[in-house]
Amino acid sequence: MPLLPVFLDLLSKASHALGFETIDRFPPNHAYARTHWDRAYFDIASDLKPEAIERALCASIANTPSVFAHIANPTPAMQRTLLGVIDTRLRRSPGAPPLDLVALLIEAYRSPYTIEARPGLRAAIEATRERDMRERIHATLAFLGAMPAAFDVIDLN
Repeated sequence: MPLLPVFLDLLSKASHALGFETIDRFPPNHAYARTHWDRAYFDIASDLKPEAIERALCASIANTPSVFAHIANPTPAMQRTLLGVIDTRLRRSPGAPPLDLVALLIEAYRSPYTIEARPGLRAAIEATRERDMRERIHATLAFLGAMPAAFDVIDLN
């Protein structure tokens, strides 16, 4: 029996367990197992628990919202983080809505596996499917702005 493949397999398992490798998805059988991200944009150690993984990804989105584009099937918490950034930018400069960030949210909902962050958000986005992106963005902003404040979403007033 050749020892090199056995040694490399053990080395790989040890490296993964010690967090020396980066991962690009949640563990199998996790609630968000379909969520994955580009390792080039996120340095997530392999030894982190799923809750810590999600917190790290949300922190990355909060610091650099454009990285949201490199996540497939973002979790509701990741979407809420992006919504928070959109809300902050709207409050700081109401005349210049963050159209690029809303477009990222709309693109995330192209996948049927993206779990809805707010009730009715998917339906609102899909209702504008035939429109051009600018109209879709404004319709999505209107939907988010019309939600009750209790949902902690965008307030356009």
